[in-house]
Amino acid sequence: MSTVMITGANRGLGLEFARQYAADGWHVIATCRRPDDAAELNDLKNCEVQALDVTDFAAVTALAKQLSGTKIDVLINNAGVYGPKGDSLNSINFDAWPDVMKTNVMAPLHLSESFAPHVAASDFKCIATLSSKMGSMTDNSSGGSYIYRSSKAALNAVMKSLSHDLDELAINVIILHPGWVRTDMGGPNGLIDAPESVSGLRQVIANASPKNSGGFFNYDGTPIDW
Repeated sequence: MSTVMITGANRGLGLEFARQYAADGWHVIATCRRPDDAAELNDLKNCEVQALDVTDFAAVTALAKQLSGTKIDVLINNAGVYGPKGDSLNSINFDAWPDVMKTNVMAPLHLSESFAPHVAASDFKCIATLSSKMGSMTDNSSGGSYIYRSSKAALNAVMKSLSHDLDELAINVIILHPGWVRTDMGGPNGLIDAPESVSGLRQVIANASPKNSGGFFNYDGTPIDW
């Protein structure tokens, strides 16, 4: 049985990842901050729910130690935050910026570093991280969203570096844009639903290989310019 670990799995895309992988017979290690409040997650078969705040680095290290010896075929860094909305020029909440960077950039890197041995011990060896086109310099034609954009651009940079650093362990690192999805974060005006997005993302993950490690991809598999 293959194993996938998903952070922020109690709602939205994380929950849909857990649903789809569990339905396909994978063993799912699903993390969220408050498992007691994650009824839909707890109801899934083949799903092991672990309490984890990804910004609590000591807790991440402890969970990695607790799961020592567990082979994780796919690690999905899904947990993230948008931060303050409407952060246009002259109305930026600078006090909130560090928290967004810690959640969206530092936490995925620390988690990937902590669980790299688990992934390296598996058959498939893939780390997939949810980013956004809003982190693309090429795609930025509207400005604004300084905090979220910068966090995703930084996330792309650290995951690109990670792809090189984990090459010796034969771990493939891919960066994913889920599309504009109708979720709590994406809002009701999104262009696609979570099942469509996750189905596409899973196919991109399944096609991960050394030749596309470090790449940035849309949910339909097309490459995204930096």
